[in-house]
Amino acid sequence: MKAMMTAWLTAALLLASQLAQANLTIEITRGNESATPIAVVPFAGGEGLPEDVAQVVHDDLERSGYFEPLPRRQMMDQPSESEQVRFGDWQALDTRYLVVGSAEREGDGYRLRYELLDVSGEQRMLGEVVTADAGGLRGAAHYISDQVFEAITDIRGAFSTRIAYVTSQGVGDDMQFALYVADADGHNSQQVLSSREPILSPSWSPDGGKLAYVSFETERPAIYVQELGSGKRARLTDFQGLNSAPAWSPDGRRLAMSLSKDGQPDIYVMDIASRNLQRLTRDSAIDTEPSWAPDGRSLVFTSDRSGGPQLYRHDLGSGEQKRLTFTGNYNARGRFSPDGESLFLIHRSDRGYQVARQDLDSGRLVTLSDSRWDESPSVAPNGTMVLFATQQGNSGVLGAVTADGRASFRLPSARGDVREPAWSPFLN
Repeated sequence: MKAMMTAWLTAALLLASQLAQANLTIEITRGNESATPIAVVPFAGGEGLPEDVAQVVHDDLERSGYFEPLPRRQMMDQPSESEQVRFGDWQALDTRYLVVGSAEREGDGYRLRYELLDVSGEQRMLGEVVTADAGGLRGAAHYISDQVFEAITDIRGAFSTRIAYVTSQGVGDDMQFALYVADADGHNSQQVLSSREPILSPSWSPDGGKLAYVSFETERPAIYVQELGSGKRARLTDFQGLNSAPAWSPDGRRLAMSLSKDGQPDIYVMDIASRNLQRLTRDSAIDTEPSWAPDGRSLVFTSDRSGGPQLYRHDLGSGEQKRLTFTGNYNARGRFSPDGESLFLIHRSDRGYQVARQDLDSGRLVTLSDSRWDESPSVAPNGTMVLFATQQGNSGVLGAVTADGRASFRLPSARGDVREPAWSPFLN
Protein backbone atom coordinates (compact mmCIF):
# COMPACT_ATOMS: atom_id res chain seq x y z
CA MET A 1 0.00 0.00 0.00
CA LYS A 2 2.80 2.38 0.92
CA ALA A 3 4.65 1.69 -2.34
CA MET A 4 1.47 2.28 -4.33
CA MET A 5 0.80 5.56 -2.52
CA THR A 6 4.41 6.70 -3.05
CA ALA A 7 4.17 5.96 -6.75
CA TRP A 8 0.84 7.81 -7.01
CA LEU A 9 2.18 10.86 -5.20
CA THR A 10 5.35 10.90 -7.28
CA ALA A 11 3.32 10.83 -10.48
CA ALA A 12 0.99 13.57 -9.25
CA LEU A 13 3.71 15.84 -7.95
CA LEU A 14 6.23 15.32 -10.74
CA LEU A 15 3.98 16.42 -13.57
CA ALA A 16 6.45 19.24 -14.05
CA SER A 17 10.12 19.98 -13.59
CA GLN A 18 11.56 22.67 -11.40
CA LEU A 19 9.90 26.09 -11.73
CA ALA A 20 11.73 29.30 -12.32
CA GLN A 21 10.86 32.24 -10.10
CA ALA A 22 7.38 33.46 -11.03
CA ASN A 23 7.00 37.07 -12.12
CA LEU A 24 5.10 38.94 -9.45
CA THR A 25 2.42 40.12 -11.84
CA ILE A 26 -1.12 39.05 -12.62
CA GLU A 27 -1.34 37.67 -16.15
CA ILE A 28 -4.74 38.14 -17.80
CA THR A 29 -5.46 35.05 -19.88
CA ARG A 30 -9.04 35.96 -20.86
CA GLY A 31 -10.82 39.29 -20.37
CA ASN A 32 -14.49 40.03 -19.75
CA GLU A 33 -15.89 42.00 -22.67
CA SER A 34 -18.84 43.20 -20.57
CA ALA A 35 -16.70 44.46 -17.66
CA THR A 36 -17.63 47.88 -16.24
CA PRO A 37 -15.22 50.72 -17.18
CA ILE A 38 -13.54 52.31 -14.16
CA ALA A 39 -10.50 54.53 -13.66
CA VAL A 40 -8.19 54.42 -10.63
CA VAL A 41 -6.13 57.60 -10.69
CA PRO A 42 -2.59 57.48 -9.19
CA PHE A 43 -2.78 58.82 -5.63
CA ALA A 44 -1.29 62.28 -5.12
CA GLY A 45 1.83 62.00 -2.96
CA GLY A 46 2.13 58.29 -3.68
CA GLU A 47 5.34 58.47 -5.71
CA GLY A 48 7.63 57.69 -2.78
CA LEU A 49 5.50 55.03 -1.13
CA PRO A 50 6.82 51.46 -0.78
CA GLU A 51 3.68 50.34 -2.63
CA ASP A 52 1.71 51.97 -5.44
CA VAL A 53 -1.66 51.85 -3.68
CA ALA A 54 -3.68 52.96 -6.70
CA GLN A 55 -2.04 50.30 -8.88
CA VAL A 56 -2.92 47.58 -6.35
CA VAL A 57 -6.54 48.76 -6.38
CA HIS A 58 -6.47 48.84 -10.20
CA ASP A 59 -5.13 45.27 -10.32
CA ASP A 60 -7.64 43.99 -7.73
CA LEU A 61 -10.61 45.39 -9.62
CA GLU A 62 -9.31 44.10 -12.94
CA ARG A 63 -8.69 40.64 -11.49
CA SER A 64 -12.28 40.45 -10.26
CA GLY A 65 -13.48 40.29 -13.86
CA TYR A 66 -16.22 42.81 -13.03
CA PHE A 67 -14.22 45.87 -14.06
CA GLU A 68 -12.06 47.11 -16.91
CA PRO A 69 -9.75 49.77 -15.43
CA LEU A 70 -8.57 52.55 -17.71
CA PRO A 71 -4.80 52.47 -18.42
CA ARG A 72 -2.98 55.41 -16.89
CA ARG A 73 -1.57 56.51 -20.23
CA GLN A 74 -5.12 57.21 -21.43
CA MET A 75 -5.99 59.51 -18.52
CA MET A 76 -6.33 63.13 -19.57
CA ASP A 77 -6.10 64.37 -15.99
CA GLN A 78 -5.08 63.02 -12.59
CA PRO A 79 -7.27 64.64 -9.91
CA SER A 80 -6.76 63.66 -6.28
CA GLU A 81 -10.12 64.75 -4.86
CA SER A 82 -13.69 65.07 -6.08
CA GLU A 83 -13.59 68.87 -6.27
CA GLN A 84 -10.90 68.64 -8.95
CA VAL A 85 -12.81 66.22 -11.20
CA ARG A 86 -14.13 67.41 -14.55
CA PHE A 87 -16.78 64.76 -15.14
CA GLY A 88 -17.12 65.56 -18.82
CA ASP A 89 -13.53 64.49 -19.47
CA TRP A 90 -14.15 61.08 -17.93
CA GLN A 91 -17.51 60.69 -19.65
CA ALA A 92 -15.71 61.25 -22.96
CA LEU A 93 -13.52 58.25 -22.08
CA ASP A 94 -16.64 56.13 -21.39
CA THR A 95 -15.61 55.75 -17.76
CA ARG A 96 -18.48 54.78 -15.44
CA TYR A 97 -16.70 55.12 -12.10
CA LEU A 98 -13.66 56.97 -10.84
CA VAL A 99 -11.38 56.39 -7.83
CA VAL A 100 -9.21 59.31 -6.71
CA GLY A 101 -7.08 59.77 -3.62
CA SER A 102 -3.92 60.93 -1.91
CA ALA A 103 -1.24 59.57 0.40
CA GLU A 104 0.92 61.30 3.00
CA ARG A 105 3.26 60.38 5.83
CA GLU A 106 1.73 60.39 9.29
CA GLY A 107 4.17 59.58 12.08
CA ASP A 108 5.70 56.18 11.36
CA GLY A 109 2.93 55.28 8.93
CA TYR A 110 0.77 56.64 6.14
CA ARG A 111 -2.57 58.33 5.77
CA LEU A 112 -4.55 57.34 2.68
CA ARG A 113 -7.62 59.22 1.55
CA TYR A 114 -9.78 57.90 -1.27
CA GLU A 115 -13.10 58.71 -2.94
CA LEU A 116 -15.31 56.73 -5.31
CA LEU A 117 -17.25 58.80 -7.84
CA ASP A 118 -20.15 57.93 -10.13
CA VAL A 119 -19.12 59.60 -13.38
CA SER A 120 -22.46 59.39 -15.19
CA GLY A 121 -24.36 60.65 -12.15
CA GLU A 122 -21.59 63.18 -11.34
CA GLN A 123 -21.73 62.38 -7.65
CA ARG A 124 -19.60 61.05 -4.83
CA MET A 125 -20.50 57.51 -3.74
CA LEU A 126 -17.89 56.81 -1.09
CA GLY A 127 -15.05 58.46 0.78
CA GLU A 128 -12.80 57.42 3.63
CA VAL A 129 -9.44 57.92 5.33
CA VAL A 130 -7.34 54.78 5.95
CA THR A 131 -4.14 54.60 7.98
CA ALA A 132 -1.41 51.99 7.58
CA ASP A 133 2.21 51.36 8.44
CA ALA A 134 4.75 50.76 5.68
CA GLY A 135 4.25 47.01 5.78
CA GLY A 136 0.49 47.36 5.66
CA LEU A 137 0.09 49.45 2.51
CA ARG A 138 -0.91 46.50 0.32
CA GLY A 139 -3.42 45.45 2.96
CA ALA A 140 -4.83 48.98 3.01
CA ALA A 141 -5.07 48.94 -0.79
CA HIS A 142 -6.95 45.62 -0.69
CA TYR A 143 -9.30 47.14 1.89
CA ILE A 144 -10.01 50.08 -0.44
CA SER A 145 -10.65 47.63 -3.28
CA ASP A 146 -13.13 45.75 -1.08
CA GLN A 147 -15.05 48.95 -0.29
CA VAL A 148 -15.14 50.10 -3.92
CA PHE A 149 -16.20 46.67 -5.17
CA GLU A 150 -19.05 46.38 -2.67
CA ALA A 151 -20.27 49.95 -3.20
CA ILE A 152 -20.71 49.29 -6.93
CA THR A 153 -21.76 45.61 -7.02
CA ASP A 154 -23.46 45.12 -3.62
CA ILE A 155 -21.21 42.06 -3.23
CA ARG A 156 -18.71 41.92 -0.39
CA GLY A 157 -15.15 42.23 -1.71
CA ALA A 158 -12.70 39.38 -1.12
CA PHE A 159 -9.43 41.14 -1.93
CA SER A 160 -8.33 41.20 1.73
CA THR A 161 -8.59 37.42 2.04
CA ARG A 162 -5.67 34.99 1.71
CA ILE A 163 -4.77 31.85 -0.18
CA ALA A 164 -2.73 28.77 0.71
CA TYR A 165 -0.93 26.44 -1.67
CA VAL A 166 1.77 23.77 -1.82
CA THR A 167 4.99 23.88 -3.84
CA SER A 168 7.52 21.22 -4.74
CA GLN A 169 11.05 21.54 -6.09
CA GLY A 170 13.72 19.09 -7.10
CA VAL A 171 13.63 15.51 -8.34
CA GLY A 172 13.67 12.13 -6.60
CA ASP A 173 15.48 12.12 -3.25
CA ASP A 174 16.14 15.86 -3.57
CA MET A 175 12.44 16.80 -3.57
CA GLN A 176 11.50 19.62 -1.21
CA PHE A 177 7.89 20.52 -0.38
CA ALA A 178 6.54 23.71 1.19
CA LEU A 179 3.22 25.10 2.34
CA TYR A 180 2.68 28.81 1.71
CA VAL A 181 0.13 31.45 2.64
CA ALA A 182 -0.21 34.60 0.53
CA ASP A 183 -2.53 37.52 -0.17
CA ALA A 184 -5.44 36.73 -2.48
CA ASP A 185 -3.52 38.29 -5.40
CA GLY A 186 -0.55 35.95 -4.82
CA HIS A 187 1.73 38.57 -3.28
CA ASN A 188 3.33 38.54 0.19
CA SER A 189 3.83 34.77 0.26
CA GLN A 190 5.01 33.36 3.59
CA GLN A 191 6.21 29.81 4.21
CA VAL A 192 4.22 27.92 6.83
CA LEU A 193 5.91 24.53 6.60
CA SER A 194 8.82 22.92 4.77
CA SER A 195 9.39 19.20 4.42
CA ARG A 196 11.27 16.63 2.37
CA GLU A 197 8.04 14.60 2.30
CA PRO A 198 4.81 15.48 0.44
CA ILE A 199 2.31 18.02 1.79
CA LEU A 200 -1.27 17.87 0.50
CA SER A 201 -4.78 19.30 0.82
CA PRO A 202 -4.51 22.52 2.87
CA SER A 203 -7.89 23.57 4.27
CA TRP A 204 -8.69 26.83 6.09
CA SER A 205 -10.55 26.95 9.38
CA PRO A 206 -13.69 29.15 9.27
CA ASP A 207 -11.98 31.86 11.34
CA GLY A 208 -8.95 31.91 9.03
CA GLY A 209 -6.58 31.26 11.92
CA LYS A 210 -5.64 27.63 11.23
CA LEU A 211 -4.83 25.29 8.38
CA ALA A 212 -5.49 21.57 8.28
CA TYR A 213 -3.31 19.62 5.86
CA VAL A 214 -1.83 16.21 5.11
CA SER A 215 1.87 15.62 5.69
CA PHE A 216 3.98 12.53 4.98
CA GLU A 217 6.79 13.54 7.34
CA THR A 218 6.36 10.31 9.36
CA GLU A 219 6.61 8.38 6.05
CA ARG A 220 2.87 7.82 5.91
CA PRO A 221 0.04 10.33 5.52
CA ALA A 222 -1.22 12.05 8.65
CA ILE A 223 -3.61 14.98 9.14
CA TYR A 224 -2.31 18.01 11.05
CA VAL A 225 -3.87 21.27 12.20
CA GLN A 226 -1.57 24.28 12.49
CA GLU A 227 -2.18 27.71 14.03
CA LEU A 228 -0.89 30.35 11.65
CA GLY A 229 -0.18 32.96 14.30
CA SER A 230 1.89 30.84 16.67
CA GLY A 231 2.99 28.01 14.38
CA LYS A 232 1.72 25.53 16.97
CA ARG A 233 0.32 22.37 15.44
CA ALA A 234 -1.27 19.08 16.39
CA ARG A 235 -1.50 15.72 14.63
CA LEU A 236 -5.14 14.63 14.49
CA THR A 237 -4.86 11.31 12.65
CA ASP A 238 -2.15 8.78 11.98
CA PHE A 239 -4.11 5.65 11.11
CA GLN A 240 -2.80 2.83 8.95
CA GLY A 241 -3.52 3.50 5.29
CA LEU A 242 -4.83 6.78 3.91
CA ASN A 243 -5.42 9.86 6.04
CA SER A 244 -6.43 12.48 3.52
CA ALA A 245 -8.53 15.42 2.30
CA PRO A 246 -9.38 17.26 5.55
CA ALA A 247 -12.25 19.77 5.31
CA TRP A 248 -13.47 22.07 8.10
CA SER A 249 -17.13 22.24 9.01
CA PRO A 250 -18.69 25.72 8.85
CA ASP A 251 -18.80 25.92 12.66
CA GLY A 252 -15.13 24.97 12.98
CA ARG A 253 -15.82 22.13 15.39
CA ARG A 254 -15.43 19.18 13.01
CA LEU A 255 -13.22 17.96 10.22
CA ALA A 256 -14.44 15.75 7.41
CA MET A 257 -11.76 13.48 5.94
CA SER A 258 -11.11 10.33 3.95
CA LEU A 259 -9.66 7.37 5.87
CA SER A 260 -8.89 3.82 4.80
CA LYS A 261 -8.26 2.45 8.28
CA ASP A 262 -11.23 0.06 7.93
CA GLY A 263 -10.57 -1.03 4.34
CA GLN A 264 -11.34 1.11 1.30
CA PRO A 265 -11.20 4.92 1.68
CA ASP A 266 -14.44 6.20 3.23
CA ILE A 267 -15.69 9.55 4.47
CA TYR A 268 -15.46 10.24 8.21
CA VAL A 269 -16.19 13.25 10.38
CA MET A 270 -14.05 13.98 13.44
CA ASP A 271 -15.15 16.05 16.41
CA ILE A 272 -11.95 18.04 16.94
CA ALA A 273 -12.33 18.54 20.69
CA SER A 274 -12.97 14.88 21.54
CA ARG A 275 -11.26 13.29 18.50
CA ASN A 276 -14.31 11.04 18.13
CA LEU A 277 -14.94 9.75 14.61
CA GLN A 278 -18.23 9.22 12.79
CA ARG A 279 -18.15 7.07 9.66
CA LEU A 280 -20.45 8.36 6.91
CA THR A 281 -19.85 6.02 3.96
CA ARG A 282 -19.53 2.23 3.81
CA ASP A 283 -18.87 1.35 0.22
CA SER A 284 -16.41 -0.89 -1.61
CA ALA A 285 -15.52 2.09 -3.82
CA ILE A 286 -13.05 4.90 -3.12
CA ASP A 287 -14.80 7.79 -1.35
CA THR A 288 -12.71 10.92 -0.90
CA GLU A 289 -12.50 14.74 -1.19
CA PRO A 290 -15.33 15.73 1.19
CA SER A 291 -16.58 19.32 1.24
CA TRP A 292 -19.23 20.86 3.51
CA ALA A 293 -22.37 22.60 2.41
CA PRO A 294 -22.51 26.18 3.74
CA ASP A 295 -25.29 25.27 6.21
CA GLY A 296 -23.29 22.33 7.61
CA ARG A 297 -26.15 19.88 7.06
CA SER A 298 -24.59 17.89 4.22
CA LEU A 299 -21.33 17.11 2.47
CA VAL A 300 -20.38 16.49 -1.13
CA PHE A 301 -17.67 13.91 -1.89
CA THR A 302 -16.03 12.13 -4.81
CA SER A 303 -16.70 8.42 -5.33
CA ASP A 304 -16.02 5.93 -8.12
CA ARG A 305 -18.89 3.66 -7.05
CA SER A 306 -20.58 4.23 -10.43
CA GLY A 307 -17.49 3.13 -12.35
CA GLY A 308 -15.73 6.50 -12.55
CA PRO A 309 -15.26 9.58 -10.34
CA GLN A 310 -18.58 11.37 -9.71
CA LEU A 311 -19.91 13.67 -7.00
CA TYR A 312 -22.33 12.49 -4.33
CA ARG A 313 -24.10 14.29 -1.52
CA HIS A 314 -24.46 12.90 2.00
CA ASP A 315 -27.28 14.31 4.13
CA LEU A 316 -26.13 14.31 7.76
CA GLY A 317 -29.67 14.21 9.12
CA SER A 318 -31.10 11.31 7.11
CA GLY A 319 -27.88 9.59 6.04
CA GLU A 320 -29.15 9.59 2.43
CA GLN A 321 -26.51 9.62 -0.30
CA LYS A 322 -27.43 10.95 -3.73
CA ARG A 323 -25.43 11.19 -6.93
CA LEU A 324 -25.20 14.77 -8.21
CA THR A 325 -23.14 14.68 -11.43
CA PHE A 326 -24.04 12.86 -14.65
CA THR A 327 -22.36 14.91 -17.40
CA GLY A 328 -19.35 12.95 -18.67
CA ASN A 329 -17.43 10.16 -16.97
CA TYR A 330 -15.22 12.25 -14.68
CA ASN A 331 -16.40 14.85 -12.17
CA ALA A 332 -14.39 15.36 -8.98
CA ARG A 333 -13.26 17.71 -6.19
CA GLY A 334 -16.64 19.38 -5.67
CA ARG A 335 -16.81 22.67 -3.77
CA PHE A 336 -20.03 24.50 -2.87
CA SER A 337 -20.68 28.10 -3.80
CA PRO A 338 -21.20 30.26 -0.67
CA ASP A 339 -24.96 30.39 -1.32
CA GLY A 340 -25.14 26.60 -1.61
CA GLU A 341 -26.85 26.75 -5.00
CA SER A 342 -23.96 25.58 -7.19
CA LEU A 343 -20.98 23.24 -7.17
CA PHE A 344 -17.58 24.07 -8.60
CA LEU A 345 -15.61 21.00 -9.67
CA ILE A 346 -13.10 19.46 -12.05
CA HIS A 347 -14.79 18.06 -15.15
CA ARG A 348 -13.08 15.97 -17.82
CA SER A 349 -14.05 16.78 -21.39
CA ASP A 350 -12.49 15.95 -24.75
CA ARG A 351 -10.20 18.95 -24.14
CA GLY A 352 -8.80 17.67 -20.85
CA TYR A 353 -9.58 18.62 -17.25
CA GLN A 354 -11.28 21.98 -16.61
CA VAL A 355 -12.94 23.89 -13.80
CA ALA A 356 -16.72 23.70 -14.17
CA ARG A 357 -19.83 24.91 -12.38
CA GLN A 358 -22.99 22.86 -11.91
CA ASP A 359 -26.32 24.32 -10.87
CA LEU A 360 -27.73 22.03 -8.18
CA ASP A 361 -31.39 22.58 -9.06
CA SER A 362 -31.20 22.01 -12.81
CA GLY A 363 -28.08 19.83 -12.93
CA ARG A 364 -26.73 21.98 -15.80
CA LEU A 365 -22.94 21.91 -16.00
CA VAL A 366 -20.89 24.71 -17.59
CA THR A 367 -17.14 24.61 -18.20
CA LEU A 368 -15.41 27.76 -16.94
CA SER A 369 -11.69 27.39 -17.68
CA ASP A 370 -10.05 26.71 -21.03
CA SER A 371 -6.78 24.98 -20.05
CA ARG A 372 -6.18 21.22 -20.18
CA TRP A 373 -4.82 20.19 -16.78
CA ASP A 374 -6.75 22.00 -14.06
CA GLU A 375 -7.12 20.65 -10.53
CA SER A 376 -8.07 21.56 -6.95
CA PRO A 377 -10.71 24.29 -7.37
CA SER A 378 -11.31 26.55 -4.38
CA VAL A 379 -14.05 29.19 -4.26
CA ALA A 380 -13.66 32.79 -3.09
CA PRO A 381 -15.76 33.47 0.03
CA ASN A 382 -17.96 35.89 -1.93
CA GLY A 383 -18.50 33.31 -4.70
CA THR A 384 -17.24 35.53 -7.53
CA MET A 385 -14.05 33.65 -8.44
CA VAL A 386 -12.50 30.19 -8.37
CA LEU A 387 -8.83 29.54 -7.64
CA PHE A 388 -7.21 26.41 -9.07
CA ALA A 389 -3.90 24.80 -10.01
CA THR A 390 -3.07 24.35 -13.68
CA GLN A 391 -0.18 23.71 -16.05
CA GLN A 392 1.77 26.41 -17.86
CA GLY A 393 4.36 24.70 -20.00
CA ASN A 394 5.93 22.09 -17.76
CA SER A 395 5.15 23.91 -14.53
CA GLY A 396 2.28 23.99 -12.08
CA VAL A 397 0.93 27.51 -11.55
CA LEU A 398 -2.00 29.26 -9.90
CA GLY A 399 -4.99 30.09 -12.06
CA ALA A 400 -8.22 31.93 -11.30
CA VAL A 401 -11.46 32.20 -13.24
CA THR A 402 -14.60 34.20 -12.57
CA ALA A 403 -17.66 32.23 -11.50
CA ASP A 404 -19.32 32.98 -14.84
CA GLY A 405 -16.22 31.98 -16.83
CA ARG A 406 -15.92 35.36 -18.57
CA ALA A 407 -12.42 36.22 -17.33
CA SER A 408 -9.40 34.22 -16.20
CA PHE A 409 -5.96 35.00 -14.79
CA ARG A 410 -2.63 33.55 -13.72
CA LEU A 411 -1.44 34.57 -10.26
CA PRO A 412 2.14 34.89 -8.98
CA SER A 413 3.38 32.39 -6.42
CA ALA A 414 6.47 31.34 -4.51
CA ARG A 415 9.16 29.42 -6.36
CA GLY A 416 8.26 25.82 -7.15
CA ASP A 417 5.75 23.57 -8.86
CA VAL A 418 2.45 24.82 -7.46
CA ARG A 419 -0.42 22.56 -6.38
CA GLU A 420 -3.36 22.32 -3.98
CA PRO A 421 -4.54 25.95 -3.64
CA ALA A 422 -7.14 26.89 -1.03
CA TRP A 423 -8.94 30.22 -0.64
CA SER A 424 -9.45 31.51 2.89
CA PRO A 425 -12.76 32.63 4.39
CA PHE A 426 -13.40 36.31 5.10
CA LEU A 427 -10.91 37.29 7.78
CA ASN A 428 -13.04 39.78 9.71
